[in-house]
Amino acid sequence: MNNALIKNIVSSNAGLAALALRIPIGIIFIAHGAQKLFGAFGGYGLEGTGQWMASIGLEPGYLMALMAGSAEFFGGIALLIGLLVRPAAAALAIAMLVAIFAVHFANGLFMSNNGYEFGLALLAASVSLLFSGAGKLSVDALIENKLS
Repeated sequence: MNNALIKNIVSSNAGLAALALRIPIGIIFIAHGAQKLFGAFGGYGLEGTGQWMASIGLEPGYLMALMAGSAEFFGGIALLIGLLVRPAAAALAIAMLVAIFAVHFANGLFMSNNGYEFGLALLAASVSLLFSGAGKLSVDALIENKLS
C-alpha cells in the first residue's frame, strides 16, 4: 500500500468531537461483540448466537455469528483506540444495517418492542465516524503525523 492511500484512510480534521463519539460507541460494540464471540455479559457465545442467526435465516449461522461478533468486538476496539477508524466504522455500519433489517425493522422503532432505535443510533454513530475519521487523540492521528 502506498503512503497516499494510508494517509487518506487515517486522515481526520474532526478534533476531539470524534473522541467523544468513539469511546462510548467503541465500548458498546466491544460488549456486544463479546456477547456473540465469548458468551460474556449474558451472551450466548458463537454456538448459541450462530443457532439463533440460522433460525432467523442468516445462514450459515455460525459464520454469520463469527462475522458479526468479530466486526463488533474488533471494530469496537479499533474505535476505542482510534486505529483504522474509517474501515472499522464501515464494517460496523454494515453490521448495523443487517441487524436493523434482519432482526428489528418489523418490530417498529422503539426498543421496548425490540425495535430498531438502538441499532439506528449505532448506525448513525458509525456513519459519522466513517465520514469524520478518528480525530485527535487516536492512533490514526499518530500514523498521519508520521506520514506527513
